[in-house]
Amino acid sequence: MDNRFGEMETFVRAVTEGSFSAAGRALGMTPSAVSRVVSRLEDRLQTRLLVRSTRALTPTPEGEAYVAEARGILDRLAEMEARLAQGAAPSGLLRVSATVGFGAQAVLPLVPRFLAAHPGIELDLTLTDGVIDLWQERVDLAIRSGALRDSALKARRVARMRRVVVASPDYLALRGVPRVPGELTTHDCLRYNFRPGDWPFRDPATGARVLQPVRGPFSASDGTILRQVCLAGAGLMWTGDAVVAADLATGRLVEVLADWQPSEPEEIHAVFAGHPHLASRIRTFVDFLVAELGDG
Repeated sequence: MDNRFGEMETFVRAVTEGSFSAAGRALGMTPSAVSRVVSRLEDRLQTRLLVRSTRALTPTPEGEAYVAEARGILDRLAEMEARLAQGAAPSGLLRVSATVGFGAQAVLPLVPRFLAAHPGIELDLTLTDGVIDLWQERVDLAIRSGALRDSALKARRVARMRRVVVASPDYLALRGVPRVPGELTTHDCLRYNFRPGDWPFRDPATGARVLQPVRGPFSASDGTILRQVCLAGAGLMWTGDAVVAADLATGRLVEVLADWQPSEPEEIHAVFAGHPHLASRIRTFVDFLVAELGDG
């Protein structure tokens, strides 16, 4: 019988490492042996799974589907073996990506308690506000806001976050307090460099959605950078309330245009691969976030 688990592991490793050479080093195989295994798998399935170039290996749509399912099967196999050897506790490396602001303010404080409760899990956390591809970035779980775009992924709501516009007391004393979104045209607005130059509001009188163009002398990809610049008095910032909750509580930042904020909070989701049997280390972390952040 063909070693299909071996083929799966070899193919997944090739995609993960990005080359036959790197996959071979990780598996103790020669690059040519890795290539032969992938070719044998493609012949058996009668479909092309990888586009090979001198620089990289790129999965075809069929290859992406196969690697997603294969990862799930290999995860379940590893967990079964771990349960037999060590008991039922979740274990293994868990790669998590979260947005910078929410991750730093809401997720990071929970990490010590999670690790203490689950000593078999090794947590690898990356904070980035950029859009990521779970497959290419080798991420098990992403914590993101907004609508889910990739139908091959699943999402579970872990929190709700209200959007706020804030500034330092010094900035407001110098430049004045905007009363309606239109007045933002005379203010310095600190922006994410990957978002459109509009801030959304909701008219408190009519309920209509308002997109207000904004401009300013500074933009960044990182919410913590924008927060620091905002605290220093350089302008107004549009962000999630969880990101600046401590600053608002202490008065370091002040909310403005509160009546114009959207009535519905933005949902924060844990996003993960959509295979039927979720690895227990992923499921455990998602359940933990839901319990700690009070949503689900």
